[in-house]
Amino acid sequence: MTDMKWIAHAQDGQARAGILQTAHGDVPTPSFMPVGTVGTVKAMMAESVRATGAGIVLGNTYHLMLRPGAERVRKLGGLHRMMDWPGPILTDSGGFQVMSLGALRKLDEDGVTFNSHIDGSKHRLTPESSTDIQHALDATITMAFDECPALPATPEHLAQSMERSMRWAARSREAFVPRSGYGQFGIVQGGTEPELRVQSVKALMDIGFEGYAIGGLAVGEGQALMFQTLDVTAPRLPTDKSRYLMGVGTPDDMLGAVARGIDMFDCVMPTRAGRTARAYTERGTLNLRNARHAEDLRPISPTCPCPACTKHSRAYLHHLFRAGEILAPMLLTWHNLTYYQRLMQEMRAAIMGGTFEATAQKMRDDWGRGDWSLDEWPQPRLPPVP
Repeated sequence: MTDMKWIAHAQDGQARAGILQTAHGDVPTPSFMPVGTVGTVKAMMAESVRATGAGIVLGNTYHLMLRPGAERVRKLGGLHRMMDWPGPILTDSGGFQVMSLGALRKLDEDGVTFNSHIDGSKHRLTPESSTDIQHALDATITMAFDECPALPATPEHLAQSMERSMRWAARSREAFVPRSGYGQFGIVQGGTEPELRVQSVKALMDIGFEGYAIGGLAVGEGQALMFQTLDVTAPRLPTDKSRYLMGVGTPDDMLGAVARGIDMFDCVMPTRAGRTARAYTERGTLNLRNARHAEDLRPISPTCPCPACTKHSRAYLHHLFRAGEILAPMLLTWHNLTYYQRLMQEMRAAIMGGTFEATAQKMRDDWGRGDWSLDEWPQPRLPPVP
């Protein structure tokens, strides 16, 4: 075991607020991790990601082992130095990406052989090699190597997959090198089968990890079934360890997951949306390609502190997207990541203040109201051009 710790600060219902202490700094939870798959958060400089309020980012074993290669990252001083991110980094084990390759991969008890999606070259990942690669990357949080089956799947297939993932989790743990402030998370699997999730939690707790992730969700099962699975899984996880829901999600998904005791999230959604002209706001989403924004001098949101909102109008962003300018996805990604971090901060404050349920209901009500009308728009708008 290492001295990575999650320390509880408050609880309101099942919702939790705390601090994850790591070798690379403390992470207040609930926390959203921007996805920096290949060592960069798309369309963002590291200093810009920091300016959004993010304290931890995610990298990916599969992509980094293929390009530029784990040993090259090690020679370049590790992922923190290479990408100018001194804060904590969590690295996905590569299991999800490898399982998504379909015909390009072959699974056996020892691991997975697969062909690179880049050049077709053959590679192999096992629990041991995935853990070793994450060590070479200098990941603050290493993820156990697992099998993430596609849904829907038969209970028999889900059981076989979960049991293999638990055997792989034990091997991943054996390969992990304990270091002060570093940790490894096990991943709960079992699809949407309650009994399999319960068995998976018990197997991982018997092994023992610094934190626990819930994988295999947000893969098309729908929000109601995802929440039902969390209702079964989260209460059985240790109360003194971080709980991470992988690959989630929308603001409403995260709000419901925090209500069920989840602490950490990652998702490509805010950055992908930023590249496709979709803005997240406290009044729902906006499509900045829509013609109605062409002469709108208002910012995206009246309360957002990001540069897209404090310096530019919707009309300008609309123009940039229509013109295909690189600045458009840069500004909107910055905005979306800022919105996600503010959402985490607001949920944390509500938990600390004992008002989580009322705050969550207000958030949902506001999302349902849609964009601000001109009559209700708070003053002032953007300052006049001098």
